[in-house]
Amino acid sequence: MSVSPMTQPARAGEVNSVIWRDGEKTSTVLPLGHIAAQIEDPTSLVWIDLVDPDPATLVLLAEELSLEPTSVEDAIAPFERAKATHHGDHAFFVAYATTLTPDVLPQASAEDPDGDGLLLHRVSAFISPYGLITIRRGNGFDMEPVLERWHTAGDMLRLGPFALVHGLLDVIVDGYFSTIQDLDEHIDHLEDQLFDVDGPGPDFQREAYAMRKKLVALRRVVLPMRDLVNILWRNRRLELVQLDPWYSDLTDHVLRAGEWSESLRDMISTIFDTHLALQDARLNVVMKKLSGWAAVLAAITFVTGWFGQNVPFPGFGNTFGYVLTCLLTLGSGVGMWWIMRRHDWI
Repeated sequence: MSVSPMTQPARAGEVNSVIWRDGEKTSTVLPLGHIAAQIEDPTSLVWIDLVDPDPATLVLLAEELSLEPTSVEDAIAPFERAKATHHGDHAFFVAYATTLTPDVLPQASAEDPDGDGLLLHRVSAFISPYGLITIRRGNGFDMEPVLERWHTAGDMLRLGPFALVHGLLDVIVDGYFSTIQDLDEHIDHLEDQLFDVDGPGPDFQREAYAMRKKLVALRRVVLPMRDLVNILWRNRRLELVQLDPWYSDLTDHVLRAGEWSESLRDMISTIFDTHLALQDARLNVVMKKLSGWAAVLAAITFVTGWFGQNVPFPGFGNTFGYVLTCLLTLGSGVGMWWIMRRHDWI
C-alpha cells in the first residue's frame, strides 16, 4: 500500500503537492487556480500527485495549465497503452508498474483483469518545464521508493522535472526486474517438474498456461517502455545534457528487461512443446510395453487354443498330454517374454 508523502489530505478543489526550492522540500496543499503560479515558477520544482481524481478536478487542472485535452482523457481512460507524447512545452506519458499476487488461484480485478496473478498499476504523468503531475489509479503503486530515489538524487533535482521523471521510471523498471526474477524462478520450478521421474503433476498444465498469460501481459507493458523513454528523452531541452548518462542507463535497463521477458516467453513455449513431446514419448513407451505383453499372451493363447480343440491330439486323455500342454504353454510364454525383454519391449 502506498504511503502518502503529503502532510495533510486534500479537500475538494485542492491537490497534494511537494515543492523543492533552494534544495529544501516542503509538502503542501495547493488550491485549484493557484497551481499555475507555483508550477511555472522557475525557482521551484513542483510535484503534484493525484490518486483516482474525479473528472471535474482534471478538467479544472487542464484548463489552468493548458494541458492537451486528449492527454487528459488518456490519463484516466481504461486500457490505455504505455506511451509518451509531446505537446508544446508539455510532455505526457503512461507507464505501468508490475507486481505479482501471492494467491494460488488469483481472481480477476481492476488491476488484474485477466485474473492471471500479474497486477498492473498505471501511472500517468504530465511534465511541464518546472513541475511534474502524476495521476495514479488506486494506491497499488507505492510512491515511497520513488520519494527515496528523489531524496538520494540530491543536486540532480536542480535539473528540473526530468530528474523526477527519471527517478519515477527507474523505480518502475526496477519493479520489472523483480517481477521477471520471480517468474524466472517459477519457470525453473516448472522445468524441474517436467523432468521428474513420474512426470509433471496434475496442475502442471494450468500453472504453465497461467505463466504464459503473465508473460504475454508483461510483454505488453515492458516493450513499449523503450519507445516511451526514447520519445521523452529525444525531445529534451539541450541544457539537460547532464542527465544523458542517467537516461542512457535507464534505457539499458529497459532493454535488458525486455530481452529477459522475451527469453522467458520463449522458454515457456519450449516447456509447452517439450511437455507435449514427453507425453508422446511416455505414451509410446506404454504402448510398446502393452504390445510386448500382448505378444507374450498371444503365444500362450495359441498353445492353449490348439490343445483346447475338441479333437484327439498326441497325449489326449493321459498324463503325457497334460504335461506336454503345460510345458509348451510355459515355454512359449517364457520364450516370447525373453525375446521381448531382449529387444527392450517390456
